[in-house]
Amino acid sequence: MVPVGGTQQVATIGATAATPGDGAPARTVLADVVEKFAAAWSAADDPPDLVAYLPESPVVRRAAMVELIKIDLEHRWTGGHETKRLTQYCDELPELRLWPLPPDLIYEEFQVRRRTGHDVDAAEYTAQYPEQAEELSSILTTDEHEGTLVAHSGKPIALDDVDVGQRVNDFDLMMNLGRGAFAKVFLARQRSMQRLVAVKISQDHGTEPQTLAQLDHDYIVRVFDQRVLEGRKLRLLYMQYVPGGTLLNLLKRAVDTPATDRSGQLVLDVIDAGLADKGEIRPSESGVRAELARLSWPETVAWLGRRLADALDYAGRQGVLHRDVKPANVLLTAEGIPKLADFNISFSGNISGSSPVAYFGGSLAYMSPEQLSVLHPDSAVNAEDLDTRSDLYSLAVVLWELLTGRKPFDDAGATDAGDRTTLDAMLQRRRAGDQPVEDELPADCPTALRRVLLKALSPDPADRWASGGEMAQQLDVCLDAHARDLVDPPPESWRLRVRPFVHPIMFLAIAVPNALAILYSYHHNKTLIIDKLDASAQHSFELLTVITYAVAFPLGFAMTTYAVNYLFWVSRGLRHGKSYDATALARARRDSLLLGQRCATMCFGLWVVAGIGVPLTLQLSGSEISFGTYVHFIAAQLVCGAIALAYPFFLVNFFAVRCLYPIFLPHGEISRDDVVALARLDRRATLYLAGAAAVPLIGVAGATFISPADIADVIIPIRVLCVGSVFAFFGAYWLFRRLEEDVRALLRVAGYDLDAVAEAKTVVR
Repeated sequence: MVPVGGTQQVATIGATAATPGDGAPARTVLADVVEKFAAAWSAADDPPDLVAYLPESPVVRRAAMVELIKIDLEHRWTGGHETKRLTQYCDELPELRLWPLPPDLIYEEFQVRRRTGHDVDAAEYTAQYPEQAEELSSILTTDEHEGTLVAHSGKPIALDDVDVGQRVNDFDLMMNLGRGAFAKVFLARQRSMQRLVAVKISQDHGTEPQTLAQLDHDYIVRVFDQRVLEGRKLRLLYMQYVPGGTLLNLLKRAVDTPATDRSGQLVLDVIDAGLADKGEIRPSESGVRAELARLSWPETVAWLGRRLADALDYAGRQGVLHRDVKPANVLLTAEGIPKLADFNISFSGNISGSSPVAYFGGSLAYMSPEQLSVLHPDSAVNAEDLDTRSDLYSLAVVLWELLTGRKPFDDAGATDAGDRTTLDAMLQRRRAGDQPVEDELPADCPTALRRVLLKALSPDPADRWASGGEMAQQLDVCLDAHARDLVDPPPESWRLRVRPFVHPIMFLAIAVPNALAILYSYHHNKTLIIDKLDASAQHSFELLTVITYAVAFPLGFAMTTYAVNYLFWVSRGLRHGKSYDATALARARRDSLLLGQRCATMCFGLWVVAGIGVPLTLQLSGSEISFGTYVHFIAAQLVCGAIALAYPFFLVNFFAVRCLYPIFLPHGEISRDDVVALARLDRRATLYLAGAAAVPLIGVAGATFISPADIADVIIPIRVLCVGSVFAFFGAYWLFRRLEEDVRALLRVAGYDLDAVAEAKTVVR
């Protein structure tokens, strides 16, 4: 990247390997323009026409304009020609005003005026250019002039003379690992530390070291430190040596390999070939390599993408945008772990004086529509408008290409030094024209991975994953077969077919256990209580019981409808393409996980109210109710309450977790609140299972309070209760096990292993 303040152009550092279209064309155009303009100044007596030397390509035009103005300033002020100020250049070149003037261009005018004997004051410039005041106040106070011209004619820069076999500062350069347009990367031995490092040698421009110093992550190349060679204006950035090659090596091998032969083992084969070329030893007994070898090709792509999305999420939370995610900028360790590298054109909002446009660039084919728009001269989009979603778009392009062997958009003929026509065509394809061809995806590509990539490739950033964490979690879904089946059921799955029928299913899940409980309660109470009352009391008791059930059932139905209404309408809206914000989705997820608890509590509460209210109402109405009768009635209601509490809990939660909760996951992440709710559900399920096991025990225990004379009358209902509840317990246990498997799969997706479930349970107690 040509580090010209405020320049908008396309170029890359190519920290690992230079590839066609990765910045060299833009660099060549810029260097040629500068060289020709400098030669024109040397050959002519009169100042050459600067405008005549500007390239047409909008990608490098502004960069060239800034560099040519620097040359023009130098010759005019030091060569005895008519001088110009930057304000005059802005009047003559209106397009120069489209962005704030680069601080280094202002610095050039300041220094050339000072060197030619003019009285200049830094305060004059900070007042004239308030947008750049903070950076100008620090760079204009130095007494030493350092030219900022990047591309120039004359003898080759010192970087071209650096090669294998040399010692540069503290480093013995052992092997050339790659070269880009503006840097070389070597495997080197650091003498002072006696260790192997990767040394990136480039011109001393940009804020890459300061940016990388903020980043300490497992999936980002670790930078140790930097050294600046003042005499040659070179920067040595030395970092962790990652010997497994790049994702670009893997991509080339994958393209040449039949789709049926691609798997995680292919990653290891490419890495091992690279290790052999470097004389490195292949790791043995590696759990990571064993895991990779078992993966299918789509799972391998998801595995790599999950880690890179996590890296981008971390960088985004540190205020750093990469802006050049591509296969050549992803390194692979000997175990196959990807590490994001080359933040040369990244932007960090945490570095004082750093500007999003200062080192803007990237590779056109991997750019998001909004990043391409920044390059377009007619676009109102600025580099400041980009965020992590742009990097995630680029990552999705990389993953699509790795998965299919081709990019999601046909950009044949496009180059990184493309003109306006190229940018127009690329934007058209990405915004409203051609869409990614889903048929190109492998037949064994999980629906979850297809969904993740298509969402990340949405033209509108608002329709993409909001963060790298969300995308990483969705890629985790692709890697967990159980979670994958929950969140993205196959088209023929019963779970998809029953999702629209929330109300009928909820009614059956609650009504059936309660109806059975009512039958038991009525027979038990009629035998032990109602038949022993006088005719008037019998009539009152039966009438009151009927009224109670007639009120309780509609009330329970209304409460259940209220509990599921929000879930029903949100899930229906999502099926019809409606979008919801994060708050609405979080509420829907929370309500679905609480649905079983709420319904069970509601049912139990109604049985308790009935158990207390019916005898009490009879007593207050003047009917003589003995204490024993009251105890029998309460005991029967408790048995029925236990039935209404335990069995609907498992039936409702099985439906909620397996069918409802996953509806909302493709649209948002499993948050920390979800983890707590899932852990609570897992804990409650154990308690409710104990309740289900207690139903036959409660029935038997209640029978001990029945007089021997009445035993014969109720023995059959008690046997039915005990035998039926035993079978019901087995059903509840089966549901409990399925519910536990579902919860644990979802917790794994959220980043919690099975041991962490216990920890999460502890948190919520």
